[in-house]
Amino acid sequence: MSLIGATVVTTFSGAVADSIGRRPMLIASAVLYFVSGLVMLWAPSVYVLLLARLIDGLGIGLAVTLVPLYISETAPTDIRGLLNTLPQFSGSGGMFLSYCMVFGMSLLPKPDWRIMLGVLSIPSLIYLALTVFYLPESPRWLVSKGRMAEAKRVLQRLRGREDVSGLFGIAGYMEFSVIVVAIQFFVTIADFGSTLQEKWLF
Repeated sequence: MSLIGATVVTTFSGAVADSIGRRPMLIASAVLYFVSGLVMLWAPSVYVLLLARLIDGLGIGLAVTLVPLYISETAPTDIRGLLNTLPQFSGSGGMFLSYCMVFGMSLLPKPDWRIMLGVLSIPSLIYLALTVFYLPESPRWLVSKGRMAEAKRVLQRLRGREDVSGLFGIAGYMEFSVIVVAIQFFVTIADFGSTLQEKWLF
């Protein structure tokens, strides 16, 4: 079910992100992750569980599509390639941690599959907090919509200086890269943890 949701949402997520912005779509991804984790923790029947897996897939599709795009639009040119390797690197780390988590839980006297699935809501909540409180809109997207004043304010915030007149073609800074790295880490842990849990059950 997660695969179905991810496949469906990736067909239009790019166009919607071009229309309403990168930040709202990333927040929506975090909300979908969080909600799916709570629903899987509560699921009273297999049908509700399948619905939660579908919701989880929607969050996965948005994250997989938009996080690399966001990194490409905001990262400094000198480390842009490095940051775009993070999906694979942190994804592998997330998969490893998920295997360790499920293996550890399976050794408990009474393993609880609800906790194995519901734990997804923890990294997704961190992801949501980062997107809501720290993540600005892509300056490049703001410029593409003619919102130059907003783009300038975002650049000033990221750069920490008033004069950013020569930086509208570079829309990204080292300070912001730390936030991008943190968001990508928690997204991929939730993504691959969800994939592992799906294989565990289905």
